[in-house]
Amino acid sequence: MRKDGRTRKSPRYAVVGLGHIAQVAVLPAFTGLANSRLTAIVSDDEEKLEKLRKKYRVAHVASYADYEQVLSEVDAVYIALPNHLHREYAVRAAQAGVHILCEKPMAVTVEDCEAMIDAAAVFGVKLMIAYRLHFEKGNLEAIRIASSGKLGSLRIFDSVFAQQVVEDNVRVSRSVEEGGGPVYDMGVYCINAARYLFQSEPVAVSAISANNGEKRFKKTDEMSSAILHFPQERLATFTCSFGGADIGRYTLVGTKGTLTADPAYEYASGTKLQLSTAGGKRNTRRFPKRDQFAAEIEYFSDCILRDYDPEPSGLEGLADVRVVRALYESAKLGERVELPDLPSKKRPSLRQEIHKPPHGKPQTVKTQSPSGDAA
Repeated sequence: MRKDGRTRKSPRYAVVGLGHIAQVAVLPAFTGLANSRLTAIVSDDEEKLEKLRKKYRVAHVASYADYEQVLSEVDAVYIALPNHLHREYAVRAAQAGVHILCEKPMAVTVEDCEAMIDAAAVFGVKLMIAYRLHFEKGNLEAIRIASSGKLGSLRIFDSVFAQQVVEDNVRVSRSVEEGGGPVYDMGVYCINAARYLFQSEPVAVSAISANNGEKRFKKTDEMSSAILHFPQERLATFTCSFGGADIGRYTLVGTKGTLTADPAYEYASGTKLQLSTAGGKRNTRRFPKRDQFAAEIEYFSDCILRDYDPEPSGLEGLADVRVVRALYESAKLGERVELPDLPSKKRPSLRQEIHKPPHGKPQTVKTQSPSGDAA
């Protein structure tokens, strides 16, 4: 539903920010969608605007200074900006009556998240955080198995998520207070997975950070390890790193079995689940690569058209950011940090699974992957 009360069959989107994730995943996702139209792109790089306008046949291009004008031409925005800009551009969209699909992490602070949630409520727009794995069958199947009792009583979640990030990438060139560092960028996946597998919120956290002194880690930590204490005396642990070889997996341990997802967090490949239960029984399932970004955009457009409250909501984004902030506080103070209660909300389930076929690797304009490879 638009701010003028009219319903469109295909909400018009502006993609705000044309960095790596926007070019390799978000823009191509629109090409296969029937209920979503890419209408505008926003950047201060004229070469990106011109080449991507032609490639995707976009009607409107604009600089950040012309953001308000863009908002008058669209029904929704996909915010793919650096983390510290999420609040500003989301609130401005809400004030214009434009729906918001925002990349994760939702924002830098709890206060930023709350401001985004409040703005969406006051101006009557939808707010969804881009947790693409909430629509990916492999991880949704893991949630089903975790809730089925096959693993017995759930006790432990453990994950490692690492990659090599080059010196000039925004993930290391921004300080922690600006949303830089591995916990914001990668740890948020581990936090989210632990929360949806345990189906609850942590009550306390502990963390420690490490830095090998390389120049690229001058403004942020190289890696962090975390312990999340959940109700029913369950523990989640993870280590995330910008200085390790590529890895992204988690293992869930119950009293009767284990479940491992490896790879667990990728969008450029499929997912593999390995289930081990009592008596040494093992079962491996592979889930092929899908377009996870097209799935989340299609879902959000459906929420707009049908007036549904999206899951993952703004509250889902806040739930992770408050853990991130508590982890950095724990690492700084060297002590356990308690977390207040969080209002109950919807959790992802297999009902949300959306299968969109993958697309090829797109040719990009003036952008590189975090590792420095040309996309």
